[in-house]
Order: sequence, then C-alpha cells, then structure tokens
Amino acid sequence: MSTEELILLFFSILMCIPTIASITKFDKWWIRGFDFPRIQISFLIGCVLLFSFLLYNWHSLWHYFAVSALVLSLLYQFKKIFPYTYISRKQVLRYKGKDPQSNISILVSNVLTPNKRSVKLIELVNEKKPDILLTLETDKRWEQELEVLEKTYNYTVKIPLDNLYGMHLYSRLKLEDIEVKYLVQQDIPSIHGKVVLRSGKKVNIHCLHPMPPSPTESDTSTNRDAELLMLGRDLDPDKNSTLVFGDLNDVAWSRTTRLFQKLSGLMDPRIGRGFFNTFHVKYFLLRWPLDHVFHSKDFTLVEIAREKNIGSDHFPMYIKLNHEPVAEKMNEDTDTPAEEEKKWADEKIKNADPLVEKLEFKLPQNMVKAWQFLLIFHSFLQR
Repeated sequence: MSTEELILLFFSILMCIPTIASITKFDKWWIRGFDFPRIQISFLIGCVLLFSFLLYNWHSLWHYFAVSALVLSLLYQFKKIFPYTYISRKQVLRYKGKDPQSNISILVSNVLTPNKRSVKLIELVNEKKPDILLTLETDKRWEQELEVLEKTYNYTVKIPLDNLYGMHLYSRLKLEDIEVKYLVQQDIPSIHGKVVLRSGKKVNIHCLHPMPPSPTESDTSTNRDAELLMLGRDLDPDKNSTLVFGDLNDVAWSRTTRLFQKLSGLMDPRIGRGFFNTFHVKYFLLRWPLDHVFHSKDFTLVEIAREKNIGSDHFPMYIKLNHEPVAEKMNEDTDTPAEEEKKWADEKIKNADPLVEKLEFKLPQNMVKAWQFLLIFHSFLQR
C-alpha cells in the first residue's frame, strides 16, 4: 500500500465518523455537534471520493469497501439536507393575494450580548417594519437601547438577563394571555401567548431559545431537545393557528428538530427554498441554520430572508406570512412520528425534567425553595 493510499484511507475513515455519530442517539455535545455541518461534511466527503477515483488502482478489495462507505455516507448526509435545497418540493405555498389584513411579519435576532452596535438592529427594524421583533441574548443595556422602538411597538415582553438567555418581544399587533415560562431550566425563559392579527384572528405564539450542546454550555443536548420536544408534543395546530420562532440552537435537519415538526405538525417554509444559514456571521464556510420560524398549515409564505449583519454572530431572520385557512388543504403534510420516536421524545423530556423543576410550575416559589433546602439537607445527612 502506497503512502498516498494510506493517507486516503485515513481520510476515508475520518469522513465516515460524522455519519456514524449522527446515526447514534448519544447526546454528548461532541457527537450531536456532527448534526450541524452536514453541508460542509458532504463537501469534504465529495473531495475524498474524487481523490479516491483518481488515485486508487482498484486492485485491492479495500478500495471498493472504502469508496462504498464514502458513497453511503454522502448519500446519508445529502438525504438530510436535500429538503432544504431548491430542487426539493416546497412544503409551504407562496401567497399570491394582496390583502394585508391577515399578514404577519416577524424578525428574529440573536443580538449577541456584548455587541454594542444596537443602531444597526434599530435601522433594520425601521427598514423592514416587522409586526413582531424577537431579540435574544438581550440584557438590561440592550433593553434601554431598544426603548426607542417602543414608540411604534406598543406591546412588549421584557426579560433582561446577563446569562446570554435574555429575551425581549416587541409587537405592533396586540398581544394577549402572555406567559413567561421556564420549561426545562430555571434560568432559560420562553414566551408564550397570543397575537391578534389585523383581521382579528388570534394566533398562538411560542418564542424559544434553549441551551445548545457545547463544551462551554451543556455537556449534552438533552435539555435543548427536551424543550423543543415538550413544546412539539403539547401543540395542537389543527385547533389553533400557531407560530414558533426563535434561536433553537439546532439545525433544521437534525433528528430533534425533524421530530419536533412531526410531533407538532408545523410547517417549515425553508423546505424547497434554501438553507438560510444564520450562524456564524464571521465564518463563511462554517454556517448553518439555527434561527427558525415554524407555523401551522393555515399560513402561506409572503417573504423569507436572511438579513444583513448587525454586529452579532447571528444574522437576523425575517419572514412574512399570510393567514389563509384554505392553505390548510393545500400545504404539504408533515410526517407523523413513529412509536419509537414518541418513546425517544418521552425519554428525553423525562431525563431533562427533574423533580424540583416539575414542582416549580405547581407550587409557589417559596415552597419550591423550601423543597430545594430539604433536598440539600437530605443529601448532607446521607454523607
């Protein structure tokens, strides 16, 4: 075996690792991290395949094994990202009407807390004039700098935090029944409620920003997965028009997000229209879609765009939809989850929902603190 063949064999094995890792259900951050760069992995596999065809003499059986493994790996990766290419069938119909009364536009922007260029976001908001603006990673400083928007955004929900999980919601449209919940972790909020369209139609909204799996945030993807799957399990878009949007810290093609779609029955308007990679702004070759807007079947798409850089590590995501009940019969259906997938979702939710957090939503805060103290005291006695 020549040196060139040894090097090529090494890279062939290396390029199969992401696919093998993705197939598993292990939730360690470094394993789930392979879910993100499928576009880049596919390109690298293609490069190794090209060199394989150029350098192998095909006299050894392992040449065929190596190339076969690469081809299967490439097919697996491409299958995951194919729905988000232009050649895939669109899941959501394009709106062709002219009545603005049932339109709703949303701008989602993870601002990056240390980012000092709030004027760029304000300029973008003034340019796009979204009905709803959701900002993520916003702290008290960002809240003060965005106060200028409140002249036209009469309805607000403010959750300034210094832990990179602050969240602010600004709306030109009336908001009702707003609740701030902590679905999985006590320091990571989400916003839930209703928005009233100009037509009078009430639409349920859910704004999320779960913690990502990473060495600096969470060792596993369990909490992120649980937050998405818990919401997906509890939604009923057949009864209620629904919008879910935010920085989900997960890519559109991951097992978790795809299962979220199956459980919730929500549409992804990016399918058949492109990747809309929003992260990372600074690395052109390392980008993937982390910021999402999902909606129930009774909406059609007016416009969708990744917006310009505002100084954050995320590009803002803009979408304009039209509520159109007839679209419910015309939009593509989502797949239904298999029993095995439902079981996996239940396990994820159970593993990320400790006893104290369950009690938090049922008991007053002082009783939760008392329970926490008893748990700590009990642990001390057990030593």
